[in-house]
Amino acid sequence: MNKSDKKTQLEFDKSKIYEIDEVLDLVKKNSKAKFDESVEVHIRLGIDPKKSDQQIRTSVALPHGTGKKKRVAAFITPEKIEDAKKAGADLIGGEDLINEIKEKGQCNFDAAVAMPDMMRQLASIAKILGPRGLMPSPKSGTVTMEIGKVIKELKKGKVDFRNDESGNIHLSIGKVSFDLEKLKENFNAFMEVLKDARPKGIKGEFIKNVSVSSTMGKGIRVKV
Repeated sequence: MNKSDKKTQLEFDKSKIYEIDEVLDLVKKNSKAKFDESVEVHIRLGIDPKKSDQQIRTSVALPHGTGKKKRVAAFITPEKIEDAKKAGADLIGGEDLINEIKEKGQCNFDAAVAMPDMMRQLASIAKILGPRGLMPSPKSGTVTMEIGKVIKELKKGKVDFRNDESGNIHLSIGKVSFDLEKLKENFNAFMEVLKDARPKGIKGEFIKNVSVSSTMGKGIRVKV
C-alpha cells in the first residue's frame, strides 16, 4: 500500500460496534485492493460445536447473489437430465460423474444438487465432497426431486453455510463493487435465516459477535 492509499483510508474504532450501514460504507471505502474484493461476514456463535444438536447447517437465498458465477453439479438419474440442462447445470451425471470424481479426486464445481436415489452412490465420494462443503444435504435443500428449481436458486445466489469446528460462521455476501443497499439486503437476509436456525438446546446468547470485512480488509463489528 502506498502513502496516498493510507491517507484515503477511513479510520474506525476497533472497540466500537457500528450500525450495518456505517460498517458497509467503511468496508467499501477502505477497500484498496486491485481486484473486486468480496464482502465477508464473520460470526462467533454461542454453540457447542461438539454437540450434534447444536450444529448449524442451512442455506440462504441472497437477493443479489454473491457476485461470483457459480458452477453447479447435478447428480441425477436419466429422467431428470433435461430439467438439469434447462436450469443451467454445469455438470450433469450419475454413476459416471461420481466415478470421474473418485478417480481424479477433484471437484470442478461450487455447489451440488442430487436426487434422493443418488445419495447411496454419493457416499463413495463423501470424503472428497464433505471437506469442501459440496456434499448435498436434505437440511440445505440440495437433496431433492425438484432438481431444476434448486439449480436455478443456486445459480441466482442461494448459498449453503455451516459452523466450523470453533463454532464460527463465515459467509461472503457480495462484492465491494455492489452498492450499499444490495449489500445491506444480502446481510439482512443472511442474519434472518441464521437467527431462525438457532438450536433449541442453546440457553445463553446465540449470536455473540458479528463483524464484516473485505477480503483483504480488517473486520468491523456490527450491531445486531
